[in-house]
Amino acid sequence: MRRRLHFLLALVILSTAPASAWARDLQGRLGMGYNSQFANTFVAGRVPAFSVKYAMTRDIALEAVVGTSTATPTNTVTGLKLFKNIFLETNLNFYFTFGGAIVAANDRSGSEFLGGIGAEFFIPGLESLGFSFESGGSLHNLIGDGYSFRTFGVSLVDAGIHFYF
Repeated sequence: MRRRLHFLLALVILSTAPASAWARDLQGRLGMGYNSQFANTFVAGRVPAFSVKYAMTRDIALEAVVGTSTATPTNTVTGLKLFKNIFLETNLNFYFTFGGAIVAANDRSGSEFLGGIGAEFFIPGLESLGFSFESGGSLHNLIGDGYSFRTFGVSLVDAGIHFYF
């Protein structure tokens, strides 16, 4: 009984403590980097996209993704991703993400919708450099005649690195 009371007390203290004491607060900061997780990066002639990420509040961020290759066949992506922080630590932000894009590759075009969870971590001393990794699922119609579902797990090489100003 006493252990339960201590656990409950610790849980109440942690849940009422100000999150800004632990969090990497990116509110009002602009990050520039790349994103390479949409369906057109998994076909021949892949092209990673340039991304701009802006933290509108401490908990909400928006990312614009644009990439193109003029080689034959052309390959492009234009999309938006929304991030909702769910847990904040000193050098790590866990989040939900949802996004959509118009993608084209190998003379085909289509759309993609994705959702999942992820984390962005910061190396102590390099607070303006964020590394992301994500996992989830997406629907796209770039390959084949209808929408297909695929799960994804993308490392910082594909989910992106952002330099914050």
